[in-house]
Amino acid sequence: MASLAEERLERFIQWLQVNDAELRGCKIKYCNSNKGCGVYSSNDVSDGIQFVVPLNLAITPMRVLQDPLLGSECRAMFAEGEVDDRFLMNLFLMVERLRKNSSWKPYLDMLPTTFGNPLWFTADELLELKGTTLYRATELQKKSLLNLYNGRVKELVKKLLILDGDSEREPSFEDFLWANSVFWTRALNIPLPHSFVFPKICEQHNSLPIDKCFEASTDHNSSDKVINGKDVKECVVMGNDVEVNGAEVRSVQDDTVWVEGLVPGIDFCNHDLKAVATWEVDATGSVTRVPFSMYLLSVEQSPFQIEKEITISYGNKGNEELLYLYGFVIDNNSDDYLMVHYPVEAIKSIPFSDSKLQLLEAQKAEMRCLLHKSLLDGGFFPVGLPKDKCSDSKEVGRTCNYSWSGQRKTPSYVNKLVFPEDFLTTLRTMAMREDELFQVSSLLEEIVGTTGGERQPSDTEVRAAVWEACGDSGAMQLLVDLLHVKMTDLEEYSGTEDCDTELLEKACITDCPKELTGDVNDKSQRIMMSRNTWSSIVYRRGQKHLTRLFLKEAEHALQLSLSEEEGTES
Repeated sequence: MASLAEERLERFIQWLQVNDAELRGCKIKYCNSNKGCGVYSSNDVSDGIQFVVPLNLAITPMRVLQDPLLGSECRAMFAEGEVDDRFLMNLFLMVERLRKNSSWKPYLDMLPTTFGNPLWFTADELLELKGTTLYRATELQKKSLLNLYNGRVKELVKKLLILDGDSEREPSFEDFLWANSVFWTRALNIPLPHSFVFPKICEQHNSLPIDKCFEASTDHNSSDKVINGKDVKECVVMGNDVEVNGAEVRSVQDDTVWVEGLVPGIDFCNHDLKAVATWEVDATGSVTRVPFSMYLLSVEQSPFQIEKEITISYGNKGNEELLYLYGFVIDNNSDDYLMVHYPVEAIKSIPFSDSKLQLLEAQKAEMRCLLHKSLLDGGFFPVGLPKDKCSDSKEVGRTCNYSWSGQRKTPSYVNKLVFPEDFLTTLRTMAMREDELFQVSSLLEEIVGTTGGERQPSDTEVRAAVWEACGDSGAMQLLVDLLHVKMTDLEEYSGTEDCDTELLEKACITDCPKELTGDVNDKSQRIMMSRNTWSSIVYRRGQKHLTRLFLKEAEHALQLSLSEEEGTES
């Protein structure tokens, strides 16, 4: 007798075929409890096209707006600007999951019922993240989703299911949480043909019928790309950004509209930076012989291998983003980064806070920064490249800010600073003393005076004045303090980086909660832990590692800046 999983997979394959999807050189099969299902090569295809899915099968905001059950309610909310496209997608997924006879059931039955992102962690698992950026972010996100569910979603879903008369059970917050996780872990930014999104009244082609209110609500011409800033599993597209009704729009090409959506089948491709395949859209059918379709294209030049997993790349992402959105991490992730911020709540307690806030606004400064691991390769203590291979002649964005009056010289270490100037500008301003603040005011008055008071100083000029008055030592001391606080927060609840390394060396991952036993103090035995716990330790160890390395850079820069400033004064 076939297992339930095999039966569901068979029904899903039949559902794909009934809806004109074509598995040409691949098959979908179960991987393991961690990865779920994946796409695997099954036979060689001369053109490299492994999988073709008609765009009619994609779940997009346009489909939700035209749905017989949800459409009327959603169009009204959408037209009033009460909801965005992601809300529409989550609502659709939730309602279809609760409907007993949903036409999407073969697809929905194949989706995970739980996820590895922190929203699904147990209380004990979440404690493993305490002290990290993700711990607070998860608390805030869960609270926000719960408020949205209780404030809007719950009653709306109940109303829709009563109208439909086809509900298996009452809606719950977990259903909404599930829909939200399905969207974030599986959605693609799809480059849809403009004629597919906005078909002419007299020409239906194979596209979705779409209500005029959606076309009016987007209010963009044919050269716009509709997107919402979500960089998941997509190629980078350059363009000039504008904003239309809250949606980010990028000018791309005359016949492309980018829309977030789920593409059943192709969304079973797992992530690998060394992707085996990429996906494309075929508007005319010239490539796949299926107009308005998305297809999976092999990018490998090596000899064809049967049963090899066909992976796509979700992009170069650090473990913080991977765990938060997708529920997995990569050990020793080369794309890891550290987020450092100046606490906004602390500004009111510092001297001359109002004046400093005005200066921050004038400089277009940033209150936080992302410190990517790769920045360290160009610093004082490179970890990736040998020191003699690091460039000493790299461009420095703030060179033009130096030597305003010739009193303060360009630092000798400037090419080795790994910290973004936008953030250092903030720290200089926050650390500014009273006499330095007056000096900045005097320097800026000179600029205004030379123009007869006809213009305000530019942000570059204000930054230059701040640096002329303050130098780097105050900013570097503040940065060292911030990094020390970050390290203290990280280590307070889980110990040092070495402690995490020891845990990972002894880790034995189990999916059975009953097996989560074992004395962590007994060095002779393995430590049983859930995959969520393991992911948390990998992530937090990476954060401690980067904090230690960037702190070393900041401390060295502080000593150099103090030394050179003392030399200038003497």
